[in-house]
Amino acid sequence: METAISSTNLDVNSIVSQLMTVERQPINRLNVIEASHQTKLSAYGSIKGAVASFQSTMQSLSNKGSFTSLDAIPSDDTILSATASSIAVAGNYSLEVSSLAQSQKLAAAGQISSTAAIGDGTATTLTFDFGTINGGTLDPITQKYTDVTSFSSNGNGTKSITIDSSNNSLQGIRDAINTAKLGVTATIINDGSDTPFRLALSSDNKGVSNSLKISVSGDANLSSLLAHDPAGTQNLSETVTATNANFKVNGVSVSKTSNSVADVIQGVTLNLKSITTTPTTLTVAHDKASISNSVSSFVKAYNELSKTLNDLSAFDPATKQAAVLQGDSTVRSLQSQLRNALGSPVIGASGELATLSQIGVSFQKNGSLALDDTKLNSAIANNVNDIASIFASVGNGTDSLITFNSATSNTKAGSFAVNVTQIATQGKTVGNSAANTTITSANNTLDVNVNGVSTLVTLDVGTYTAQTLAAGLQAKINGATAFSNAGIQVAVEQNSGVFTITSSNYGSNSSVAIGGIGAGDLLGATPTQTAGVDVAGSIGGISGTGSGQVLNNSQGLSITIKGGALGDRGDLNFSNGFAFTLEKLASSVLTSDGVIASRTNGINNLIKGIDDRRDALEIRLVGIERHLRAQFTALDVLLSRMNQTSVFLTQQLDQIANL
Repeated sequence: METAISSTNLDVNSIVSQLMTVERQPINRLNVIEASHQTKLSAYGSIKGAVASFQSTMQSLSNKGSFTSLDAIPSDDTILSATASSIAVAGNYSLEVSSLAQSQKLAAAGQISSTAAIGDGTATTLTFDFGTINGGTLDPITQKYTDVTSFSSNGNGTKSITIDSSNNSLQGIRDAINTAKLGVTATIINDGSDTPFRLALSSDNKGVSNSLKISVSGDANLSSLLAHDPAGTQNLSETVTATNANFKVNGVSVSKTSNSVADVIQGVTLNLKSITTTPTTLTVAHDKASISNSVSSFVKAYNELSKTLNDLSAFDPATKQAAVLQGDSTVRSLQSQLRNALGSPVIGASGELATLSQIGVSFQKNGSLALDDTKLNSAIANNVNDIASIFASVGNGTDSLITFNSATSNTKAGSFAVNVTQIATQGKTVGNSAANTTITSANNTLDVNVNGVSTLVTLDVGTYTAQTLAAGLQAKINGATAFSNAGIQVAVEQNSGVFTITSSNYGSNSSVAIGGIGAGDLLGATPTQTAGVDVAGSIGGISGTGSGQVLNNSQGLSITIKGGALGDRGDLNFSNGFAFTLEKLASSVLTSDGVIASRTNGINNLIKGIDDRRDALEIRLVGIERHLRAQFTALDVLLSRMNQTSVFLTQQLDQIANL
C-alpha cells in the first residue's frame, strides 16, 4: 500500500499570488493610461459645457435688440404708463388726455323676481351686434336716444343665443349670455325698488364702435324687455355711454377705442390711466443700463470660457503641477481663435464704432477682458446707435425707406449698393362712378375676393353718407371670418363718392375683386381691378427675388423697400459683430464633427483599444495562473516525497549505527 504524502508546508497560494502580481504589471500600466485618458475626457467635457454656455450668451447678444432697448418714461405715471420697442425713436412727446375709452353699459327694466319665468318659454333668439350710434342725443332722464341717424355695425359679426323654457328668467338669461362669451358681460343688479332686479349688460370692448344693438325674435315678453335698437325701439336704458380715448400727442388729436394704444407713436405702447388738466411729458430714451448689462455679459462670458481653458491647460508654478491638458493642441487652437476673433475691427460697421477698445473693452495681460465703465458710458452717450453693430448682426440702409430684415450665417459683411427697378404695389379695385349710398335688401350683398380668398359680405340696410358707407364696408370685409382667419384686411376710401378698395398686402398675391348684386350700385358698371406687383431690383449688383415689398438675393440678404423712387437707392451696410462671430465659432466647435467631438472620439477609441488589450491579458493570466499553480503543486508533492525518503534513510542509518 502506498504511503500518504505529507505536506511540506509550501505556501503555494502565496507564491502564485506574488508571481501573478508581477504578471499583472502590464494590466496595471494599461489602467494608469486609461485613467489618464478618462481624466482628459472629463476635461474635454468641461470645455464642451463651457463653450455651450458661451455660445448661448453670444447667441442672445447677436440680436440687435440686446443693444437697442429703449425706456418710455412719463413725467406723471398716474396719467399714463408706456413701453418702447427697439424701433421707437428717442425723443420727448407731449400728451394731453381729454377722455378715456369706456364701454357702453345698458340696463333692462326692473323685475319682481330674478328667478321667475319671463314669457311662455317659446324658443327666442337674442342677436347681439356691435357698432356706432350715428347722430342723436341721449336724454339724461330716460337714458334713451332721440334723433339717431343710424346704427353702423363695426363688421365684427353678430352673435346669437337661444332663450327658452330652460333659461327664461333673469338669472337664466344672464348665465346664457356669459356662457356664450359674446363680447358682453351680464349681471343682475338689485336697485331696492318695488321691481328691484335689473339685468345689466356691458360691452366687453371699449369705444364708440362697440355700442350694442340687440334684436329679439320669438317671445313678445322677452322682446319688450331686451330688444334694443339705438336708431329705433329702445327697451334698455343706457347707463354709461361708450366713449373713445381722446388725446393729443405733440398737439395732434387722436381718438382710439382702447386705453392701450400701440399705433400712435412708432414702437411705443401707451396705457392711458387718467385725464390730464395740463400736458404731461413722455420721454423715450435708450436704456443705458440694459446696454451696459449686455456689454458686461459679453465680457463675463468670454472670461469664464477663457478661465476654463486656462485652468485645464496651465502649469501651476506654486505646486509644480501641470494641468491635465497642458500643451494640448486643441485647447491652444481654441484659445488662439477666440483671441484672433476679437483682434480686428468689425467689417461693414456703418457708424464710428468698430472695435471693442472704443467702448472700453480691452485685453489684460492674463488674456482676460476688462471693461472700462467710464469709456462705455461715454460711447453710450455719444454713439449709442453704433454699439449694436460691434456685437450683433446688423444691417443699415442709407435710404430711410429701406430696412434690413435678415441675413444668413454665411452672408459676408460689407457695403451693398441697392438698385430698385420696380416698387411693390397693392392690389385694388376702383369704382368708375359714385356709390349709391342707399342700401336695401336688393343691393346689400357682395361677393368679395381678396388675395385669392372669397366670401359673401352683407351690408346693413340703411341710408349712409359716402364716408359712413366706406367705413361700414371696410368693417364688414375685415370682420368676415374667412378674411380675419387668413389675416387679410382692406382699406376702403372714397373720393367724391367713388370707392377704392385696397388690399393691405403688397405684391403679386395681392388683389381685390368685388361682385354680387350690390357691386354695380357700389362701384359702377366697370370698376378697375389692378393686381399688385412685387418689388424688383438688385442688392450688391446681384439681382434679387421680390415678394411683396421684400427683396432677397443669393447672398442671403433680405431687405424691405417701402416705396420711394426707382434707380439707385444708396447702400446697405451689413456687419457681423463680435458676438455673432464668436457664436458661429462656438457652434462650429460643438458640432458632431467639430474639434471637441473629434478629440473625444479619438480618446474613446484609445480607451476601447486598452479595454481590448486588457481583456486579452486577463484571459492569458488565467492560463498563467493555472500553469503556475500546477507547477508549484507538483513541486510541493515532489518535496514531500523527498522529505519522506530523507526520513526513511535517516531511520535506516540510525539502525545500522546501533548494530
